[in-house]
Amino acid sequence: MMNTTHGAVGVALASVTVVFLPEFAVVAAVAALLGSVFPDLDLFAGVHRRTLHFPVLGWVVALPATAWAALSPSTPSVGVAFFSLGAAAHAAMDAAGAGHELRPWDRTSEKAVYAHVPGRWIAPRRWIRYDGAPEDLGLMGVVTVPSLLLYSGPVRGIMLAALGVSIVYTAYRKRMPDLTPEWLK
Repeated sequence: MMNTTHGAVGVALASVTVVFLPEFAVVAAVAALLGSVFPDLDLFAGVHRRTLHFPVLGWVVALPATAWAALSPSTPSVGVAFFSLGAAAHAAMDAAGAGHELRPWDRTSEKAVYAHVPGRWIAPRRWIRYDGAPEDLGLMGVVTVPSLLLYSGPVRGIMLAALGVSIVYTAYRKRMPDLTPEWLK
């Protein structure tokens, strides 16, 4: 899935704070957004979808962190909870998408995301055929709605910008492999 979709899911998860913990709503949104896009830094730090993706272990951190934030809400507890929820959701979402490959529509890879606990790659489900597919953009649009309705100011602006980036990315996604530098392939 697109990194913007991951980010939008994180911010959508954080939007619950607008209703229940409004004083922490912006902290939750920023932390969730950062946590949701953080795993893709492993594009530059090792093996993508393995080094910073934790589809099982991520929840071992996220669920207790969420309990901590619910029982003792503070800037640190809410920040840690939503950062870890965003990161865990990202890794789980990658299993629902395509394989780990430059042209995922060719379906040449059966590696979606690495699960460290069993020590194996999880196969792609391909519910979202590839990052930037029309259904990825559709999901991005749907999960952006809570953010646009519940937040104002910078959070809403960031989500609108992310939606715009997603539209452009989707329009050009299938042309991108031909433009990718060799060092990224």
